[in-house]
Amino acid sequence: MTKEKQMASRLPGTRIAGDRVTGKEKWLGYLLGPAGALLLNAVLATYLNVYYTDVLKLTTVWGGAFLVIFPIVSKIIDAVTNVIMGYIIDRTRTKEGKARPWLLLSAPLLAITGILLFTVPQASETVQVIWVMISYNLFYSFAYTIFNMSHNLMVPLSTRDTTARGGLSVFNQIATIMMSGILVALVFPMVIMPMVGVDQGKWIALMSTLSILALPLTLLEYFFTRERVTLEAQAAGEDQTIPLFGQLKAIFTDKYMLLIYIYFLIYTGGSCIKNISLVYFCNYVLGTYNDGITQTLVSAIGGIPMGIGIFAVWPLAKRFGKRNVTLAGFILYAIGSAVCWMFPHNMVMVLVGQFIKNTGGLPCAYVFMALFADVLDHMEWKTGFRSDGIAMSVYNIIAVAMVGVCTGIFNGWLAGAGYVAPEVVNGVTAAVTQSPSVQNVITFGFVGLEVFTGIILVVLLIFLNVEKGIGKKQEEIQERREKASYFK
Repeated sequence: MTKEKQMASRLPGTRIAGDRVTGKEKWLGYLLGPAGALLLNAVLATYLNVYYTDVLKLTTVWGGAFLVIFPIVSKIIDAVTNVIMGYIIDRTRTKEGKARPWLLLSAPLLAITGILLFTVPQASETVQVIWVMISYNLFYSFAYTIFNMSHNLMVPLSTRDTTARGGLSVFNQIATIMMSGILVALVFPMVIMPMVGVDQGKWIALMSTLSILALPLTLLEYFFTRERVTLEAQAAGEDQTIPLFGQLKAIFTDKYMLLIYIYFLIYTGGSCIKNISLVYFCNYVLGTYNDGITQTLVSAIGGIPMGIGIFAVWPLAKRFGKRNVTLAGFILYAIGSAVCWMFPHNMVMVLVGQFIKNTGGLPCAYVFMALFADVLDHMEWKTGFRSDGIAMSVYNIIAVAMVGVCTGIFNGWLAGAGYVAPEVVNGVTAAVTQSPSVQNVITFGFVGLEVFTGIILVVLLIFLNVEKGIGKKQEEIQERREKASYFK
């Protein structure tokens, strides 16, 4: 028995059988399963930078340069590991698929590295800086890269049925919305953050709990998903290994793939800056530090459309097309952001603007991965081979690199404007009133930038008409496969 077959025989099998997507697969594999890792990531996206600036007080390290340079450099490392991971996935051959096996490995890694992010020792500044750099890269460049690459490929590799694939994309996004739009956006600012404050011990206890929770739930995603597209290719004997250069050339010479990457980069950049700015905006522009009300209201009113969207978006996308509904949504997205930007100190107007903006963001949130899957099918039709792992590695490079780049940019804005971190006085967290220049950069980050990204995305989507003829292309792929099998 070959080493490859031995590895395959040791993998526990999926609990999902058959060619049709099942309800159990949707609820356990795509909704509940990813919830642990997505919750952990959502908390980190919103609060890790707050932990660095307010708890560890790293804003002034290296004259303010550390929190600018370190996230950007870390994302260069992350970009390299994403390409490596994509290369590995495309060359993984097991009876459980090529992406799912890596979910199994990511489960314990997420738990361990998530805890390390926050257990920074109370030592010298040099020791803390080294710990932060190592733990950050162990989580993002290693553990979360393995999870995110394999997790994001589950929808494209689940089935060729565009309707079923769209449904899985919606369920997958519901998990994200539940974590970031309900728990992190509503429960955390109102209940958790006032209790945690800037107490490092409480932060460690909280994040250790969330990190450990990710382990069993990620295993649930592994057991209740199935790679039908990969298994279909294996059954047809399509095991050819395409050189990395050939895959990259195919990806970066296809107009639809380039368009969807640019679209994702611009959207992610705006969203990252907004997410990082949220806590600061609610603490220093619209409300007071950790008042437990402002952030909850902004998130609740802005998040209501996300709940409604579960029932509305996919029927609209099926009728009018994923691209068309998303394009119309971004017009509302830009309008809502503009309303907030004009009245940043007015709670009512900010809430109205957030409601409009998030209504416009619904199609992108729920159907993007289905649209990306269409592009992958188009690529297979055009080239004769699939490049799922490498294509997803580029997608993930954009996702993770923008987090680091945007964190660095935002921290640079804060340092340049003269941000003053809160202090603990007699056991109570005391925060100063930030200067107008600090408030201005925070406001632009939270509500101003997305006026421009929304307009740019509307223009880009005009050209992203990959849905046109995708059904015919899938039929041709199947015909080629049947013809090839006949002559073998």
